[in-house]
Amino acid sequence: MELETSAALQPGLGLGRLVAQRGPRLDRLAHFVRGDATALVGTAIVGMVVLLMILSPWLVRYDPVTANPIDILLPPSAKHWLGTDNLGMDIFSRVIYAPRVDLVIALASAALAVGIGVPLGVISGFYRGLLAEAISRVADVIQTFPVFVLAMATVAMTGQNIWNVVFVIAVLNAPIYLRLMRGQTHSLRDRLFIEAARCAGNRDWQIIYRHLVPNAIGPAVAQFSINIGWAMLLTAGLSFVGAGVRVPTAEWGLMIASGAQNMITGQWWIAFFPGVALGLTVLGFALLGDAFERYFTQGR
Repeated sequence: MELETSAALQPGLGLGRLVAQRGPRLDRLAHFVRGDATALVGTAIVGMVVLLMILSPWLVRYDPVTANPIDILLPPSAKHWLGTDNLGMDIFSRVIYAPRVDLVIALASAALAVGIGVPLGVISGFYRGLLAEAISRVADVIQTFPVFVLAMATVAMTGQNIWNVVFVIAVLNAPIYLRLMRGQTHSLRDRLFIEAARCAGNRDWQIIYRHLVPNAIGPAVAQFSINIGWAMLLTAGLSFVGAGVRVPTAEWGLMIASGAQNMITGQWWIAFFPGVALGLTVLGFALLGDAFERYFTQGR
């Protein structure tokens, strides 16, 4: 979506004021969400997960990380609504507590990926020369490796803790935003409103911050929601193979891994309920990303 050309002619108009002047656009976004079934479902799922993340300390019936050898492998019942695992930990408590780990990792890694990829993408798209090409080639090298294998190797080298997982996922996601912003910047840097901003005496950083980024950020916003779900899947995958968070952390991938071995002996509930929770959450973020993509496409 291109901002008004007259805004580019005002050297003192910053991104904050541009956003403040776009109240009708926020109203249009709210109207779009209310009228789009996909956006409504995605918002409902994501909102529920966020509420669980915030309220889970007051909703759990048992300590999610305390083992109880007396209640090992109990099926769902009135006492343990979703049953217990092979350590006697309550599945319900662990399932609703897990977003405090999974969602924090996903949000932090996606935000860090945006912080790395967006500026580098704008720089490599706005400027021409050796630096721009070097940035693009580094992104190409990162994307040539199988993502999951590279993630496992990097976590193994840096150490198995939550913040190393966040950093690894962010680095793997950053090239996506770099390519998106580079392509958008390429298509916008020679547009008339950018030329008008140059003629008005704006410096390069002012043009980028005030006029280019607000017009180019739409696809990155849509990708951000999708990447949160992707980051949750990657976190769960790393935990499943023992390269993510450590036992007994309440994390969906770790719970699926601990319950997978019991599937053949009939204790299906250990892996089933965290698997459903993970699948629904990823679906919610994917639906939101799809809705945002349609919203920004319609606004062009």
